[in-house]
Amino acid sequence: MKKSDLPTKICPVCQRPFTWRKKWEKNWKNVRYCSKRCASSKKSKHQEPC
Repeated sequence: MKKSDLPTKICPVCQRPFTWRKKWEKNWKNVRYCSKRCASSKKSKHQEPC
């Protein structure tokens, strides 16, 4: 399988596309963030003042 054929998602924090990885094979439908950094910054992103 080519890398271009792998499924992709958009990270809700950084808005960048990321592709499927072998380590996410069993959990791909639950993966939401491209990295641990984005996953940990999700809280601060949503609590910005208007």
